[in-house]
Amino acid sequence: MITPMSRYDIAVDERFMALALSLGRRGHGNCWPNPAVGCVIVKDGRLVGRGWTQPGGRPHAEPQALAQAGAAARGAAVYVTLEPCSHHGATPPCAQALIDAGVARVVAAIGDSDPRVSGQGFEMLRYAGVEVTTGVLAEQAARDHAGFFLKTEQGRPFVTLKLASSFDGRIATGSGQSKWITGPEARRAVHAMRASHDAVMVGAGTVRADDPSLTVRDLGIDKQPVRVIASRHLDLPLMSQLARTAQEVPVWLCHGQGADIERLRAWEGLGARLLPCASHGVQLSAVDILQQLGQAGLTRVFCEGGSALAASLLAFDLVDELIGFTAGIGIGAEGLPSIGALGLGRLDEAPRFELAEVRPLGGDILHRWRRALS
Repeated sequence: MITPMSRYDIAVDERFMALALSLGRRGHGNCWPNPAVGCVIVKDGRLVGRGWTQPGGRPHAEPQALAQAGAAARGAAVYVTLEPCSHHGATPPCAQALIDAGVARVVAAIGDSDPRVSGQGFEMLRYAGVEVTTGVLAEQAARDHAGFFLKTEQGRPFVTLKLASSFDGRIATGSGQSKWITGPEARRAVHAMRASHDAVMVGAGTVRADDPSLTVRDLGIDKQPVRVIASRHLDLPLMSQLARTAQEVPVWLCHGQGADIERLRAWEGLGARLLPCASHGVQLSAVDILQQLGQAGLTRVFCEGGSALAASLLAFDLVDELIGFTAGIGIGAEGLPSIGALGLGRLDEAPRFELAEVRPLGGDILHRWRRALS
């Protein structure tokens, strides 16, 4: 619900909120554990300030925009993608900063579910005489802030599962060869997707088979995503690219409670962070892995497989967005399937997603599927 709107042009409010949302997305992947918020300040129809949450989560979007606006903020309208914070943390409350700047109106896309805020930011503003409008482009904001909301409400990050496969759903030949099923345009798109997430996650089998670096390359970014490996027994090669670069780019290892102590010490000595997780049968519990990652502050995780990890995430309804890159190549039944066994007996038990996007990308097809917002 949008309130109140009678005196204002909805189209104008949506236009400036769309700009704030686009700015906020610049923070995806580099401001966790904080939300990636965007903010613009408008005076007499003219943009006078803009900002977004900076790397590491500080400063917040509102102080950034206020600093740019300066004295022009007095009497202005502020468009912000999330309810301004009301609590004292590493910085003073953003709601108070807006009040002190003398803004006349705050337009917020959506409220903050964090119990330290949750309506209190709006209450502070209204008590100070600032007019507050909420609900402008709320659905888009809910998607943009889904990772922060999931961490706050369910204790886990937003999960994007990416699968690059042949048109018959295989990610490698029977001998294990997988480079390269898709073309360079698709691979470049994957790097951009990695950059918009806090972490890249794969299973131990992918590390052993491909020796990946899991970094973002050729995009000129400063902050790399955390590299998360799910390995129950921690049976990973100590001469891998991940091991050699663990001091430079974070490596987090989700392992079972009974992992070999010498392997634990070796990886810790290389600079990796160790996250002991519960097991579910013969595999690590996907639920506990994500709880551990959420507790560590991650809000957005980009999972690149392999097939067993993909199946586990899907089986426990932990995938929020599914991205497929499909190549015009057939590998056959002897190839490795993109998703491992799910143990389904009936078709209506299969996880389903809503199609959000489909387009050609070089010689491949990109298709994006989303969990329906509740």
